[in-house]
Amino acid sequence: MTDARENTTDAFAGGPLDLPGWKHVYSGKVRDLYEPDLPALGGVHPLGDVVLVVASDRISAYDHVLTPGIPDKGVVLTQLSLWWFDQLADVVENHVVSTDVSAEPGDGLVPDVVAGRAMVCRRLHMFPVECVVRGYLTGSGLAEYRANGEVTGILLPPGLVDGSRLPEPIFTPATKAEVGEHDENVSFDEVARRIGHDDAARLRELTLALYARAEEIARERGVILADTKLEFGVDPATGATVLGDEVLTPDSSRFWPADQWEPGDAQPSFDKQFVRDWLSSSASGWDRASDTPPPALPADVVRRTRDRYLEAYERLTGRSLT
Repeated sequence: MTDARENTTDAFAGGPLDLPGWKHVYSGKVRDLYEPDLPALGGVHPLGDVVLVVASDRISAYDHVLTPGIPDKGVVLTQLSLWWFDQLADVVENHVVSTDVSAEPGDGLVPDVVAGRAMVCRRLHMFPVECVVRGYLTGSGLAEYRANGEVTGILLPPGLVDGSRLPEPIFTPATKAEVGEHDENVSFDEVARRIGHDDAARLRELTLALYARAEEIARERGVILADTKLEFGVDPATGATVLGDEVLTPDSSRFWPADQWEPGDAQPSFDKQFVRDWLSSSASGWDRASDTPPPALPADVVRRTRDRYLEAYERLTGRSLT
């Protein structure tokens, strides 16, 4: 994708937009959710009970939404998710109904202004759990392991280091947090207590199956999928468990270049590590423990982060973003 679109990124790095045929109902750290403006559509949406999911260019780190945004990030997240939904369609249903662009105002399809970064999706009853799977040890899992030799109650072998490949992938769920709050790693038993044992077992089974497929696909392309976060919901019309939200993007996953993998230290990654590193450095002048919001990101950090997101897309899909 050319840099010309960087001139328009401000429109996608802020809050929700005024979109014909849609009403804004929720904003997360990155995505904005809209529901049909039914009076404008004659009382019914032609595609049924759907929502519009729009990926912004906002970027967050350490539970703060930062400025400025990363140009084209929302397009990368949406297009990579759509690619992965296609690769995984035989494992589990997903929530995508249409990415067709509106031909006329109020037809209930994707408005032209958000084309490429938006999906019309089935409305699901989402499970209140982040389905995390780890094939490698790093991040909060590494911190837990160093403290007690376990991750969410799963005992791991001694002697593992940052970046170690685990004997087998593990399901390490977390609770969902509001903007500005921390996700909390929890045990499988806690998930079963919250949503029921059968649903918890089904989510674990699906999460591990999806990771196994995705890890193999990524490895064929020279990329290690260290871990990822998935979200599922129930389709109220069919009762089916459906894969929702985004899937296997640099925002929800740790992707490492396979030829640079070296356990024992932090791995180079295709994500917002440049942002985290700068915020943690003396160059930012920011104290993470303070109540002061983070400073604005320098242009170089924004550019390098954008480059890593684009590289992740290109390596995995084998094509350029258009």
